[in-house]
Amino acid sequence: MTREPRDAPQFYLTSPAPCPYLPGRAERKVFTHLIGLRAPALNDSLTQAGFRRSQTIAYRPACEHCRACVSVRVKIVEFSPSRGLRRVLRRNADIVAEARPARATPEQYALFRRYVGVRHADGGMADMSMVDYQMMIEDSHVETRLVEYRLRADANGAGRLVACCLTDRLADGLSMVYSFYEPEFVERSLGAFMILDHMRRARAAGLPHLYLGYWVEGSRKMDYKARFLPQERLGPEGWIRIG
Repeated sequence: MTREPRDAPQFYLTSPAPCPYLPGRAERKVFTHLIGLRAPALNDSLTQAGFRRSQTIAYRPACEHCRACVSVRVKIVEFSPSRGLRRVLRRNADIVAEARPARATPEQYALFRRYVGVRHADGGMADMSMVDYQMMIEDSHVETRLVEYRLRADANGAGRLVACCLTDRLADGLSMVYSFYEPEFVERSLGAFMILDHMRRARAAGLPHLYLGYWVEGSRKMDYKARFLPQERLGPEGWIRIG
């Protein structure tokens, strides 16, 4: 009789909950824990299979009657920014990015609260405390960094923090776990700028992919991910090239 090793991952299924992307639908997720020395390799494998990380949990949608959530990754070597994305780069030429250890600060939390208050006031993160935020940033058993984006410093000292992205380093790419930015700078398209910057970082590290999470057809919140081509989307037959 063949038995699984004791440390084989155990998977669990959540109860149905309202879908945050498509009104009137319910979502369920399958999840497992990412803990200990095996966490980095497991995170690599699960990300390639369409999972996402949140703290020490890897999850993916497991809805009974819906397959709208599709994992997306950009092909770094073949990517060339469109005219619109080149404008985003020029618009943010005064921003300096720095990858730092994944440590939470009050400055980051204040920016996070402004972002959530404007962009996701009715979401599950609206009531997150500083302790909750710290757990989101620091509770990781994989290689994780926090990239801070600041306006270029002037004579008065450090530049203003305008965006942050929590990022995992994988064997085959970077995964943008969670990003947020100054909501008053809508015209800068900071979300797109962070994606472009992460493509630069992945290319410099010789990594072939940038994982963007889920694209949901019909969800305006997710439309922006379709701008980054060529990309691959995960379907029943594996990763399929788009663009």
